[in-house]
Amino acid sequence: MSKNTRYLLVSLPASISPTNDHDEALTALRSAVTTDYGTVFPFSIPEFKIGTLDALVQQADELAKLEAACEGVVGKVGDSLKTILEGDESKISKHKTVNDKPAEQYLKSFHWNKVKYRADKPLGEIIGTLQKEITSIDNQVKEKYNSYNQIKTNLTALQRRQTGNLATRSLTSIVPPSLLIRDSEYLETHLIAVPLTLTKDFLRTYETLAPMVVPRSAVQISTDSEFALYAVTTFKKHSLEFVHKCRESKWTPRDFKFKEEGAGEEKRELERVGKEEEKVWGEAVRLGRTAWGEGVMCWVHVLALRVFVETVLRYGLPLNFVCGLVRTTGKLAKKVRSSLDVSYSYLGGNAFGRDKKGRVTKDDSAMSADMQAAGHVGDGGEYSAYVCYEFEIL
Repeated sequence: MSKNTRYLLVSLPASISPTNDHDEALTALRSAVTTDYGTVFPFSIPEFKIGTLDALVQQADELAKLEAACEGVVGKVGDSLKTILEGDESKISKHKTVNDKPAEQYLKSFHWNKVKYRADKPLGEIIGTLQKEITSIDNQVKEKYNSYNQIKTNLTALQRRQTGNLATRSLTSIVPPSLLIRDSEYLETHLIAVPLTLTKDFLRTYETLAPMVVPRSAVQISTDSEFALYAVTTFKKHSLEFVHKCRESKWTPRDFKFKEEGAGEEKRELERVGKEEEKVWGEAVRLGRTAWGEGVMCWVHVLALRVFVETVLRYGLPLNFVCGLVRTTGKLAKKVRSSLDVSYSYLGGNAFGRDKKGRVTKDDSAMSADMQAAGHVGDGGEYSAYVCYEFEIL
């Protein structure tokens, strides 16, 4: 799906056709949009149980909030897929599907899922079901991706301990056990990572850094491109002072406890966490793919309900309307709306007029507080003479 694709769901009374015929009304909508600005597809919406006017007004407000929530969840799932697939757009696009098909194909062939959201149920109950579903999708994705991120963090830390510099990496395979004093009541061996630029200062001053440092006890164990690793022996009662002075001198004391088979344990732990990361990565990708598709389906059903409720509030009963999906671009969306305004401004009554040149104008003073309360405003907060919701699926 192109990132520049925009959609408008437009509902109009069938009376825009002289015969009140749905097909003719859809043809009229296509003529108003014109192929220069977009393509119009029929969008089927069933009839639902209608409650009181007050209930419809409240439901219109709930659906507006729910649609924003659905859009937010779909966006977050998309961001999670982008992160876990390392921004590879070709892979991301393959996972952004609805029932294993492109989202646009789902929109073009949309049919209300009567099994999952029974149209014979009250509107409030259907809205509640959709709210629970989108919340569940959000929670499942959060839980799985938080789990993956934790495992990934653990793996990165383990890998860094194997590949980092001498100030951070594991010393298990570097330090010979023979250099360590392990069972002395009074003496202790310290391992100090010293920046290469400070090794001369270290060798010159370490013996006087704290009381009771064993003279000439410094032994260079290893070096890398940044640090040299030394072993130094001190009396235990002055160990804390020695370590503190090392840090003040910008040398890094390494906390190291010798373990038999320590290197083997670290290798096995790295392999275990690596396998766990691969497993959870696969689960997160599969869940992201499923959740994105389910989120889009939930979102589109909410949009369909918004159109239905707004259509009842706007055009009244008995219901006789046609709904079309307009596929356009970000740049042409305004022209689609302008073209629709020209053709159907008369539906807005006194809220629309024409200037001396015949161009459609909006009279904001004619729009009453009742219209606003009933939700008779577009997504941009402006009153439109017809029902129209614009959206973009990224």
